[in-house]
Amino acid sequence: MSRPPKHWPTHVQYLIVPRFHPSVSDDALSFVRGNCSARDPLPPASQSLGVIHPITAPSHPACGQFGLFAAKKIPPRTLIVEYIGEVHSDERPTSDYDISLYRSHSESVGVDASEMGNEGRFVNDYRGIRSKPNAEFVDRRTARGDLRMGIWSQAEEIRKGDEILVSYGKAWWTARTLIDS
Repeated sequence: MSRPPKHWPTHVQYLIVPRFHPSVSDDALSFVRGNCSARDPLPPASQSLGVIHPITAPSHPACGQFGLFAAKKIPPRTLIVEYIGEVHSDERPTSDYDISLYRSHSESVGVDASEMGNEGRFVNDYRGIRSKPNAEFVDRRTARGDLRMGIWSQAEEIRKGDEILVSYGKAWWTARTLIDS
């Protein structure tokens, strides 16, 4: 097991490989694991190019929380960090850390980093911070064939020390508004 990075919350288990919840069907598990059999260990996530820092600027929407910041200059179209957490097929409407990984006609598979995950869980939405995101969620297959969600830099480089920001999407904000009301 790997050691959690600095500023890691004690109530969240640090992971370097996805954990699979029993709600994921055998068919979905087979699709997500790709060429990796259920007995083969999954390859660990690539090393994060970001570091976790507390957000202290009062104008920042996540003031008092944490963000992921570039540890060094990140070239355009570069994998920054994989979004690792619990891979599941059950509903998690109250999780702020649940993203969609795969959808079939009969099942939706997500990755939830609310209780277990890696540095990817600290990537914030760009709204209220920048005019546009500097990173994006992109799904991909690893060299071993398993499906992962990655956070990639966009067309411009990210400078060392810049916060890594994505768009959570309108659907996330709509659902959040419904839950909060």
